[in-house]
Amino acid sequence: MKYKTSGVCSKEIQFEITEDNKVQKVAFVGGCSGNTQGICRLVEGMPVDEVIRRLEGVKCGFKPTSCPDQLARALKEWEACAK
Repeated sequence: MKYKTSGVCSKEIQFEITEDNKVQKVAFVGGCSGNTQGICRLVEGMPVDEVIRRLEGVKCGFKPTSCPDQLARALKEWEACAK
């Protein structure tokens, strides 16, 4: 899935979900390279609901969102479409 981000430096998040609802192949387009690579490595193989629980609501400075929060939003959108 491709998710267009909003309110952050990254422009897009690409990811896949396995048949057993685990996050795989996460990639951010743009953003802070080291931080986004770290996020990707940490969440790959983790259940979707766990990633959402851990990342939802994370803020970047004074912004109301962040790249981790945007990933949580993308996964919530995926969940809504998958049902």
